[in-house]
Amino acid sequence: MIRKKRTELLIKGSAEVSKEFAQEILKMYQVKIIEEPNNSLVMVKVRESAQQSLFYLGEVFITECKVMIDGYLGIGMAKGHELDLVYNLAIIDAAYNADLPETKEWMDVLLLEERRIKDECEGLNNKVLKTKVHFETMDL
Repeated sequence: MIRKKRTELLIKGSAEVSKEFAQEILKMYQVKIIEEPNNSLVMVKVRESAQQSLFYLGEVFITECKVMIDGYLGIGMAKGHELDLVYNLAIIDAAYNADLPETKEWMDVLLLEERRIKDECEGLNNKVLKTKVHFETMDL
């Protein structure tokens, strides 16, 4: 699973999943904090569709953290004030970068989490669609 997809699942999914993964690594390896979880602002770059020019839409408040495991860097980043989540994300990222054996066992859990998130989104979409108004137009 690619890094972007994995991180998206860990952010959108249950906080318990990322916490369990991080705790598993913390028990077995020494994690060195490079940058404590802290807040910052990031500029959001957007491509305008007509002329394909880039511009900055605005800023987003994020929390970020960096850790190192056995010389491998891990970065955690999320919108909002999420100190624990980004610390866990950084540990998980470093574990994948170090290709630790524990990461091989996480794939099934991530796939289950992906399915749960998808089902949750479909359920929400179905609730919204029930409220949708259908307008009929007459041909003149």
